[in-house]
Amino acid sequence: MTHASHISSYTSRAILISLMLLLSLGGQAQRRKKIVEQPDTTPFFRGAAVSVDLVGAGQLLLSSYGQYEAALRINLKDRYFPIIEVGLGKADEDDVSTKLHYGTSSPYGRVGIDFNVMKNKHDDYRIYVGGRYAFSSFKYDISSHGMTDPIWGDHTEYNYQDNKGSYHWLELVGGIDAKIWKFVRLGWSVRYKRRLFHSEADIGNPWYVPGFGKQGGTRLGATFNVIFEL
Repeated sequence: MTHASHISSYTSRAILISLMLLLSLGGQAQRRKKIVEQPDTTPFFRGAAVSVDLVGAGQLLLSSYGQYEAALRINLKDRYFPIIEVGLGKADEDDVSTKLHYGTSSPYGRVGIDFNVMKNKHDDYRIYVGGRYAFSSFKYDISSHGMTDPIWGDHTEYNYQDNKGSYHWLELVGGIDAKIWKFVRLGWSVRYKRRLFHSEADIGNPWYVPGFGKQGGTRLGATFNVIFEL
C-alpha cells in the first residue's frame, strides 16, 4: 500500500469518526434543549373582586337615562373569571314629538364568564373575551298632559302607570384591565347585545329597558370599571 493510500485511509476514518461525534453531540444537544412541560401549580381559587361602572352613572348624570351598576368577579387560576353584574336602570324622558313622558326605575342582572387570553396569565394586564346572560323585569310609566277636543272642549288625560315588561338578552364581551396600585385595577369593556325574548304591556313598547338601553338604539354598549381585588 502506498503512502498516499495510507493518508486517504486515515482521512476517511477521521471523517467518519468526526461525523459520529457530531451526530452524538447533536443528539445530546437536542435532549438538553427538550423542555419538559411543568404542571400548572396555580391555585384554583385566586380571589375575588368587586367593581363599579362609571359609564352608566355618568350617562345618568348627563342625560335622561342610565344606570348604576356593580359586579362581583371570581378569579379561578388567573384564567377563568365567573361574574355577576347587578344594576338599577333609570329613565325620566319627555318626548318632544309625541308629548309623552316615559319613566322607569327597575333592577336588572347579568351572569356570565370571562376568559383571560393573555399568554402570561399572571401579568398585571389582562385581556378578556366572554359572554353574559341578562334579564330585567321592570315597570314603566307612560303619561302626558292630555289632549283637549277642539270641537267639544273635553280634556282627556293620558296616564298609564306601572306597566309591566321583561327582557332577556345575551351579550358578547371583550375587554381589558390593568393593575394600577396594589389591589386597585382599571378596566373597560365593549359589548354586543342580542335580544332573546321579551314581553311588554298593551299600552306600547318601553322607551328604555333597564340594563339593555333605549328601544331602537344601538346594540353596542361599553363600561369603564374601577375594580377592587379582595
